Amino acid sequence: MNEEYWQPEIETMPRKELKELQLYKLRQTIKTAMNSPMYKKRFKELHITPDSIKTLDDIRKIPFTTKQDLRDNYPFGLVGGDMKDAIRIHSSSGTTGHPTVVVYSKHDIDSWANMIARNMYMVGCRNTDIFQNSSGYGMFTGGLGFQYGAEKLGATTIPAAAGNSKRQIMFIRDFGTTCLHAIPSYAIRLAEVFQEEGIDPRSTKLRTLFIGAEPHTNEQRLRIERLLGVKAYNSYGMTEMNGPGVAFECKRQNGMHLWEDNYIVEIVDPQTLEPVPDGETGEMVLTTLDRTMMPILRYRTRDLTRIIPGECECGRTHRRIDRIKGRTDDMFIIKGVNVFPMQVEKILIQYPGIGSNYLITLDTIDDNDIMTVEVELDDMKSDVYPELQKMTKAIQRSLKDEILLTPKVKLVKKGSLPQSDGKAVRVKDLREGRM
Repeated sequence: MNEEYWQPEIETMPRKELKELQLYKLRQTIKTAMNSPMYKKRFKELHITPDSIKTLDDIRKIPFTTKQDLRDNYPFGLVGGDMKDAIRIHSSSGTTGHPTVVVYSKHDIDSWANMIARNMYMVGCRNTDIFQNSSGYGMFTGGLGFQYGAEKLGATTIPAAAGNSKRQIMFIRDFGTTCLHAIPSYAIRLAEVFQEEGIDPRSTKLRTLFIGAEPHTNEQRLRIERLLGVKAYNSYGMTEMNGPGVAFECKRQNGMHLWEDNYIVEIVDPQTLEPVPDGETGEMVLTTLDRTMMPILRYRTRDLTRIIPGECECGRTHRRIDRIKGRTDDMFIIKGVNVFPMQVEKILIQYPGIGSNYLITLDTIDDNDIMTVEVELDDMKSDVYPELQKMTKAIQRSLKDEILLTPKVKLVKKGSLPQSDGKAVRVKDLREGRM
């Protein structure tokens, strides 16, 4: 096997051949989707068949699929395969209304595991590594997704699951963990527990970290690398597209290769839904190409990113997407200004002494919308008033320059904001009618 690539014939496939493969797989995907109740109805109304797709540009004949479509057709309205071939069901958390459900055949699970193995191999993991998974198992895809991928690679796996940081550290030390999967906020929490326990992470064998599930800045990634003494690689995925593994950074850490033998990626303007040129930020739209049970066509992910123009030095031909800037549905509007939590995080992380945990609260006082940013202190003492006051004003000025309005800023004691083992909650909107 080539030392650089898990599947060299696919990872370095010439673009022309890769597009021909995508076109063939897209037609097959439509053929399967025509058996699902939802797509059957849509395709009939629009007279779409596999023969309608002559080129990849013809994908635009197909209407978008949204999260609401999955909820409206709960549970199996998008299943195009035979349910007797279904071997697993995953779902989103479903905090409002029905959860979004994805059904997998054995082929789908194998294909997904292979993508994860490809990702892990790409950043240097091998069958001699010991892999620890601190993601939740159960219906959440991050647990079993990485579990099957690591086993496909042949690594020794530790299904530690989420939380219980002291036990995580015990496993890292006792089992000789070399690779770890964690969401960014939890990776920083783990670094804090290392410090609290008086243990230097560099004294362990941990050297590779896979981070994803939460949008995060490059500054946050660099901080994780510094705190844990590892290389941290960005991972992108979502339940509707299998789970983690859709796109992944190579060793160059300059964008995530999106596996185009498994997906077609489009970047569109969120308002007009028209395609934007490579290099411009827009909403990512994805189409599955290798699912035999429940294909999804032109899924509006709500994630904001861009295609990074040019070729990667690693030699892989699959295009790269930039780190996720935010989500169209994470954005909030205050005083007519569009704000993403990532913009706030980008500023906060620039200040020494500031922790990683922060909370944005939106409220209405005397008919005025107020934005308050609470952020935990890290190394600084919370009783050094002049220094805290100076830092508060500096952060406030920087935030005003970034988001074009002036929020209230509160520096709070370490550990005083809510902690979460899952995705961190960054915005609390208390304005009337938005709770």
